[in-house]
Amino acid sequence: MLTLYVLKSCDTCRKARKALDSSGHPYQVHELRDDGVSAALLEHFLLSVPVMTLLNKRSTTWRELPDSAKADADANKARELMLAHPTLIKRPLLDTGDDILVGYRDGDYDTL
Repeated sequence: MLTLYVLKSCDTCRKARKALDSSGHPYQVHELRDDGVSAALLEHFLLSVPVMTLLNKRSTTWRELPDSAKADADANKARELMLAHPTLIKRPLLDTGDDILVGYRDGDYDTL
């Protein structure tokens, strides 16, 4: 079964849910803020997605971090930040079982 990782306040996540609903694919939803992100789940994402691709530097959370936290954000620091602040993970993430798709644009899920 597909798993869609979202933030309920995210407009793009709502569009992704609507696309999956209209396609009829069964899926489960994991809300990153409410359900959290474990180290194991983050590592699962990172098997398919490079760490710096997964880190959302355009998020409000990133902008609100102190400069000292953002300075020299390498892979290890990015992991720590995403575990501490799950809203730093780019979303939506769709886990198909074989791959993890990051983000959503109209038509992205048409080939599922």
